[in-house]
Amino acid sequence: MAKTFTTQAAAILDFYQNLRPSFEMGDGISIMNPYQEPATWHLTTQFYRKFYSDHRPRTFIFGINPGRHGAGVTGVPFTDPIRLAEKCGIPNEMKRQAELSSQFVYALIDGYGGVDAFYGNFFFTALSPLGFVRDGKNLNYYDDKALIKAFEPFMLDCIRQQLATMPTTRELCFCLGEGENFKYFSKVNQRFGFFEKIVPLPHPRWVMQYRRKRVGEFVELYLERLSGSGPHGPRAK
Repeated sequence: MAKTFTTQAAAILDFYQNLRPSFEMGDGISIMNPYQEPATWHLTTQFYRKFYSDHRPRTFIFGINPGRHGAGVTGVPFTDPIRLAEKCGIPNEMKRQAELSSQFVYALIDGYGGVDAFYGNFFFTALSPLGFVRDGKNLNYYDDKALIKAFEPFMLDCIRQQLATMPTTRELCFCLGEGENFKYFSKVNQRFGFFEKIVPLPHPRWVMQYRRKRVGEFVELYLERLSGSGPHGPRAK
């Protein structure tokens, strides 16, 4: 039986606090669990209690897995320490290191109407809520075939837990990454029927690395696809 929670924030924090991966990883691969770090957990708690202390359903947006300089530091997907302080109003003592995906995401959030409007409609999660590192660098789960196979049961369990305890719509979710992440997620969804439709979006990091001069165009693309999809209506004007 699924747990019941007083708020969505409580459900999210319980989910992150109780992540217990037990699968085998290949040589040189280590798992990154920022929620075990007290300073990070303090920031994570502040963020979700500030923006998710209600029972309003959100549309899920699935990323790949956390990176070292965003969620790996703050515990909040696509949110580096700079954006956490300046955009979310949560002061922190973390190193002021900018993260490319975070820069794009908060340009999007600004265009949507700000943090309250955006987080009131959407919830960032990931196919893997924990990150992977190999040789000191971020590793995407799909970059290692053995890792995909080993981590899949954990990934499926994480999706099921979130759907069981966090209010959302099953009609639609978004996937960050139009390539391997979308391809893998689509196959999983075909097998298990988590969502009726998955809408792909260009990954923020890809935009910032390879299409940086066109960031404004991609922000508008996101806004067009997200607009009207949130459970509480179109983006704020």
